[in-house]
Amino acid sequence: MAKKKSKPDFSKPKEKPQNPALTIEEPDYITDNSNYSDKDISIAADGTITCAEDVHPEDYEYEGLPLVVIAGRPNVGKSTLFNRFLHKRVAITNDQPGVTRDPVESVAVINKKPVQLVDTGGYKLTRDIGTKEAELDDYVVERSLEMIEKADVVILLLEAGVITGEDEEFILKMRPYWKKLIAAVNKTEGGKNEAEAWNYAKYGFDELIFISAEHGDRISDLASLITDRCDFSKVKLLSADRPIKIAILGKPNTGKSTLSNRLTHSEKSIVCDYAGTTRDVVEGDFTYAGRQFKVLDTAGIRRKAKVNDDVEYYSVNRAIKTLDECDVVYLLIDAVEGLAEQDKKICSLAFERGRGIIFVLNKWDLCEEQNQKAVKAARENINIMFGHMDFAPILPLSALEGKGIKDLLNTTITLYEQLTKKIGTASLNNALQDWLEKYPPPASKTNGFKIRYMTQASDNPVSFIIFATRPEVVPETYVTYLKNRIREDLGFDNIPVQLEIRGSRKRWEDTGV
Repeated sequence: MAKKKSKPDFSKPKEKPQNPALTIEEPDYITDNSNYSDKDISIAADGTITCAEDVHPEDYEYEGLPLVVIAGRPNVGKSTLFNRFLHKRVAITNDQPGVTRDPVESVAVINKKPVQLVDTGGYKLTRDIGTKEAELDDYVVERSLEMIEKADVVILLLEAGVITGEDEEFILKMRPYWKKLIAAVNKTEGGKNEAEAWNYAKYGFDELIFISAEHGDRISDLASLITDRCDFSKVKLLSADRPIKIAILGKPNTGKSTLSNRLTHSEKSIVCDYAGTTRDVVEGDFTYAGRQFKVLDTAGIRRKAKVNDDVEYYSVNRAIKTLDECDVVYLLIDAVEGLAEQDKKICSLAFERGRGIIFVLNKWDLCEEQNQKAVKAARENINIMFGHMDFAPILPLSALEGKGIKDLLNTTITLYEQLTKKIGTASLNNALQDWLEKYPPPASKTNGFKIRYMTQASDNPVSFIIFATRPEVVPETYVTYLKNRIREDLGFDNIPVQLEIRGSRKRWEDTGV
């Protein structure tokens, strides 16, 4: 067996090269970026968070958070209120009843104190018995009641106007949880509908408040009621390191929710053979090998011609938006059915954003041949469609049986370590010097250029800048060569690397080589 070639060590200074034309010029304003200080975040005994302005406390992992659940019938504004507390659009909002199916969870900072906030599916009284939709509605109600049972505080969201049969039935179901209930009557902006809103007083709620989730009326008062009822004595910051964020993407019915539930050891995502069950991005947390993870289960992405309503349109767009929030993408491919055209679109979007990508061949247990030959054949098919992604790992998996989970998570950690790796400028330019010596830039009197120096612009996504005279004439083939050297020699083997060739400040040398 041939001995594996070791990677060059660029951590030590190189001797001065014999060819002075290839000397790298490192300007004095570039500093070594290999050591970055962690941003501070702390939490007091009363739950109050203290952190720097550029730190987002909702991205961190906590223990013992109070559970605050938003509940009510469909279309009263639960998702709007959820988004209001998070200061961003996480849950999908639409006038169509029953948009939210899975409980959507997120850490929310209310009055500078962290809580676990949950948006539940609406309680529907009328169902078309015997249909798939009715079966899903039953799941939604069951999951909502489970969350209410576990909650520390329940925000019962009601709508100003006519009190419906669904309202009355749901209020009756809330009687066992009366002590942890805050009744909030929505859509009373500017005092509108307050006369009708007072009709809810007859139910004898301990707390009754009129709000507008959309316009923000009295949200601060509601926030105070919530935090006053919460016990923050058990809240702990698990780690100063934020979790590794995983987005599970793919076409409908490839097993995304099954994998999400398997990873989180829960049933946060509803699983059935009805394609398109998941609409919102469902978040879950878990720990593996001492590392914190956050998994984002998304709606299946179908071909544009098959996206047939506004809710699915927003679901798909929200799924795509997770690419801006995640670190690593699991692109789930049905191992039996193979690749689909939309897989190419997802992969392209993830690649453009510099995300780590793992091709996951799910439902491997259903394949007739489960061996390395079958994996090799699948790899060849993937490389045909994604030739520019030949560095991305391809792993077989059975989310249903739990086979392949360990390899998947170990690979995820490897990708994350590459995504967050930082190389000092001195080491980078030692490496660049070596690459230029081995394969000098093409010489030309008309299209000549000189490479000056290199620096790492960012991590996660990993991005580098090479400064050169006349960057516009640097051949794409030479850029590809440098990009491959960065990936293979500097330890970025399995992730996309972005490289920009930028003009040197010494413009007077543009014609000199």
